Amino acid sequence: MQIALFQPDIPQNTGTILRLCACLGVAAHIIEPAGFPVSDRSFRRAGMDYLDQVSITRHDSWARFEDWRAAQGYRLLLFTTKGATDYRDFRYQTSDILLFGRESAGVTDAVLEAADARLVIPIRAGLRSLNVAMTAAMAAGEALRQIRNPEGPKD
Repeated sequence: MQIALFQPDIPQNTGTILRLCACLGVAAHIIEPAGFPVSDRSFRRAGMDYLDQVSITRHDSWARFEDWRAAQGYRLLLFTTKGATDYRDFRYQTSDILLFGRESAGVTDAVLEAADARLVIPIRAGLRSLNVAMTAAMAAGEALRQIRNPEGPKD
């Protein structure tokens, strides 16, 4: 299981998601360009000392990320307010990449077309969206819940 961020533009959200990845043992990918430098104080503060504990791969463009993903054979799951499938009804696999778009603009048409699935976290009518870090936590939690050890917890 991996999390990818498409051109993130809010450093605090990115730092928080990377901290989540560190705590859950999930690899992270940042697809450039990001809207801030990795030296940004807000980014470092949100990630705290956890940033050294997460595997982060930076891809300098969408095309490079897609080349890498194709070579690995990973499935790409896009979380979007325009998703067709409730994220709780989807069947996750250990090789999935959970993709989250730019906070201010979402993803491009090329990204939409490349996604193997478009998933949505249902929210109340009239509200626009959840915070991307909150969405990543909910998505990762459900995906990991589904793929956990089928024997269940050990005593």
